[in-house]
Amino acid sequence: MKHRGVILAVIIAIALMAVFFLPGKKSYRELAVVGKPVQDFTLNDSDGNSWKLSDLKGKVVFINFWATWCVTCKAEQADKAKLHNMMQGEPFQMLGVLFRDDPENLPGYLRKIKVSAPTLVDPKNDLAKLYGITGVPETFILDKDGILRERIVGPREWGDTETVALIKKWL
Repeated sequence: MKHRGVILAVIIAIALMAVFFLPGKKSYRELAVVGKPVQDFTLNDSDGNSWKLSDLKGKVVFINFWATWCVTCKAEQADKAKLHNMMQGEPFQMLGVLFRDDPENLPGYLRKIKVSAPTLVDPKNDLAKLYGITGVPETFILDKDGILRERIVGPREWGDTETVALIKKWL
């Protein structure tokens, strides 16, 4: 019993060495990084329309990862609608991406909660992996050239003056 701590430490050390030293495909370089261009993607929205990021070149793109089961995501919807309305007429595109959620949940959710932006469906969460999503909500602001300029983890009051200025500086 007195060696339990030593045995546990050895097991943890072996596990860490296995993670870092065993060969395998690692894609850390592919993650979206602030200040760098992001990889192009094509996804369909909940209505079946296709969205390709490179087609939005020339616009500031707001990508918000969210889920129907996320309470803070639900609370953000009204503020995102306010931001969406404030940005009308600007070269701006707001997109939502469903994260770790069943697309079958969307129709019922959309009947109850107004969502102002198209919601992209990514069944394997490949885009979330590419962006290094840790949870929801998480938002990314891309400039007109597709360079990631802002990464915002957690909820935000999207309709306030400070946040609108944060986005407008990339127009």
